[in-house]
Amino acid sequence: MSCKYSLLFLFLCGFAALTVSEICKKDLLEGTSCTIKLPTKSNEITWAHLSSDALIQWKNGKIRKPFPGLTMEEDGSLTFESVSLKNTGKYKYTVYNSDGTEIGAGVEEIRVYAKVPKPTLTIKCKDGNATLTCDFRERPDLIVSWYEEGKIIQKEKNPKLFLKSDKIQEKKTYSCSVGNPASTEQSNSIMSCSDTGPGGDSGPRKLFGFDFWIMVSILAGGGSLLLLLICVLVICACRSCKTQRQHEQDEDELRLRIFQDEGQNGTARSKHTARGQPAPPIPQEEPSPQIPTQTQTQPKAQTRGRPPPPPEDDDENPPPLPRPRNKQHRKRHEEPYRPME
Repeated sequence: MSCKYSLLFLFLCGFAALTVSEICKKDLLEGTSCTIKLPTKSNEITWAHLSSDALIQWKNGKIRKPFPGLTMEEDGSLTFESVSLKNTGKYKYTVYNSDGTEIGAGVEEIRVYAKVPKPTLTIKCKDGNATLTCDFRERPDLIVSWYEEGKIIQKEKNPKLFLKSDKIQEKKTYSCSVGNPASTEQSNSIMSCSDTGPGGDSGPRKLFGFDFWIMVSILAGGGSLLLLLICVLVICACRSCKTQRQHEQDEDELRLRIFQDEGQNGTARSKHTARGQPAPPIPQEEPSPQIPTQTQTQPKAQTRGRPPPPPEDDDENPPPLPRPRNKQHRKRHEEPYRPME
């Protein structure tokens, strides 16, 4: 375990030594951490920023006047934790002996630059000529470099490059780069007017002879309408199938209900035949109008039935009247027979 800790300690010490030993260059990128070395050593040292009121003083191994973002090493060197644009300028150091007498002085200068953005290259062709524009967000401190087939052809602050028709006919690739003394960024390559027409003007992109974006909008709208129509047809087909299934289900329920009603009506007479088989259902007949009958019941006065009365509409041939019985055989308490009128 002690060996592992020793190796880790040595690694951290070496990394710290490399970090501290990084000396500040004259041109620095924003956010860099570096140190300005002091040529001489002393017990009392003062660093002052001439462009601001920044002042840091070292005396007897301690910092008397600290300043945010700045520290001093044991040898009197000035260290920047993270340089910013406001740290640009000259720094004057003054060295004193133990009596307070100045024994040395000097000036160190640093320039801090912001990071360069990646440029965007555009081209515009007209009348057989072309104009290339390198866009880098209006940074006046940057220098533009133009490249043709990877070789630099121009270096200045002008963000535009003009090409004549003879250069366009060569169909070479062009690119641009922007940079400052601390960093550089390069754009993508582009071919000069590779899609120019007969007149030398590239013009807007076309599709089927019309403007590209207009045709894209038309096709997108037509596709959306077609998709909507398909969705409507699918919904209608689903609803139709659902209605058909519901109709068939209703018919099956109606048939089952009729069969059950017929079975209930047939149980009143006989549920089985003589052989034990179920009796067939009785077909239902339509009800016929019934003639109202007399509700009052008459008592039976005679044991024998009387002959039916003669029809009233037959006047030519009336039936013969029944003959009276013989008086001899008639009993006393019986009344003589009277013909019906």
